[in-house]
Amino acid sequence: MIPTHVTLVDVSPRDGLQNEAKQVDAAHKIELVHRLQAAGLREIEVTSFVSPKWVPQMADNAEVMAGLQRKPGVRYSVLTPNLRGFEAALATKPDEIVVFAAASEAFSQRNINCSIDESIERFRPVVEAAHANGIKVRGAISCALGCPYQGEVSPDEVERVVRLMRGIGVDHCGVADTIGVGTPKRVQAALERALRHYPLVEVSGHFHDTYGQALANIYASLELGVHTFDASVAGLGGCPYAKGATGNVATEDVLFMLDGLGIDTGIDLNALVDAGNFISQVLGRAPVSRAGKALLAKRAAAAEAKA
Repeated sequence: MIPTHVTLVDVSPRDGLQNEAKQVDAAHKIELVHRLQAAGLREIEVTSFVSPKWVPQMADNAEVMAGLQRKPGVRYSVLTPNLRGFEAALATKPDEIVVFAAASEAFSQRNINCSIDESIERFRPVVEAAHANGIKVRGAISCALGCPYQGEVSPDEVERVVRLMRGIGVDHCGVADTIGVGTPKRVQAALERALRHYPLVEVSGHFHDTYGQALANIYASLELGVHTFDASVAGLGGCPYAKGATGNVATEDVLFMLDGLGIDTGIDLNALVDAGNFISQVLGRAPVSRAGKALLAKRAAAAEAKA
């Protein structure tokens, strides 16, 4: 079942940067997207259309979208949590929008102050408006493997949200381990529930590396034939529920593993490492990516040997 081709969706410009305390200039965000697409990424989550009161880092969403030099064959997606956000995003011509709902009732109440059912109903007009404008809708199920408030989340709870998303017409279902507590068998159990309602091509995994399980969970997903994964260059995006812990799995680390498995992605690892190093320098810190750090160290050693 291991696929021969994998699609990586780099979420660093949005999910990776949104919690950064240091404001990143729009020009640097645009440069990051350009570097990612130059490295071969064909799916990039660029920004979100949310209230700047809640996510000030994304206040420049329209400026960033307007500044992109779009490359044919690349899909640029944006997060739109409600109809107001979608209407603002529409003018910037996204190729895809992203909506999300939690598999945990406790997380839904704490995070967006409503029940899971209510959150889905908020998305219904967003999905309808997107489809009316020929825009694909990607859904993400957060806390699908565990919740900081509830604890363990069962496959039944995941499937309930899968059904609800399918019911309002969401085109793609992403299973997200928001706090990084998932392990391979539990990941497979959650994905199998999504695959009951969505075709293989429309199911993806989004894994955080809080407990060092992300690559193992991606491999477990590959065993089911799943071939689309979110990742974040340089490992951008901490985990707000585990202080000091890493968040999104680094795109460089995923790519290094996939390259080792002989799986085609169309992405150049060295160019990707450069992109991760670029945004890390902007943020004033080293990349979290282990593969990125190792390759940068190898380059430095080679340069020193030549000197």
